[in-house]
Amino acid sequence: MDYPVSDRNSVRRLPKRGHYDRKTIFGILDDSFLCHVGFEVDGQPWVIPTAYGRDGEVLYLHGSSKSRMIRHLATGAPLCLTVTHLDGLVLARSAFHHSMNYRSAVIFGTATLVEGEEKMHALEVISEQILKGRWAEVRQPNPIELKATGVLKINIEQASAKIRTGPPGDEPEDHALPIWAGVVPAEHTWKEPLPDPAMDPPHELPLSVKALSRK
Repeated sequence: MDYPVSDRNSVRRLPKRGHYDRKTIFGILDDSFLCHVGFEVDGQPWVIPTAYGRDGEVLYLHGSSKSRMIRHLATGAPLCLTVTHLDGLVLARSAFHHSMNYRSAVIFGTATLVEGEEKMHALEVISEQILKGRWAEVRQPNPIELKATGVLKINIEQASAKIRTGPPGDEPEDHALPIWAGVVPAEHTWKEPLPDPAMDPPHELPLSVKALSRK
């Protein structure tokens, strides 16, 4: 099912790369946990990087309960949330046609502050988005920590994705130039875990970290 398309979320530049279906958009969201949230306060735009978690049609964000982002967005102010994956450098024969292969999603909506059982659920969703299985391995937040943490629930009103794949799009007359062209694929990898020096005695790697290290 597609999200409704309007001037706000339509892909205008190279519209053939635009996607509005939930499967594509959710796939881009689920492959990451880091987003950038844009909003405006008294005429000043802000773009804040933060972690998120998706639970069906809902996105959860968290931060200090006293942060500008949490306090302002809790009023129902409009927001724009973006997620981007870099999949490769596209190296063309001409400077103009250099590009990147990427997957990006842009989300529009408003947020509400959540409390009680949903707040704890939201924190688990965010934690599991970052590292699946970690929530069950650690101490849960205590009342003081919960009070210091603000959690927002974003209802997705509109969204779009934009995706580029494939080789460079050089002009036909440039194909004979003696210049290397192609794609340099990119991927995210995790390195060897570094134990906390304060961990005494040492503990075996938990299952969540072992699973991450195998990726």
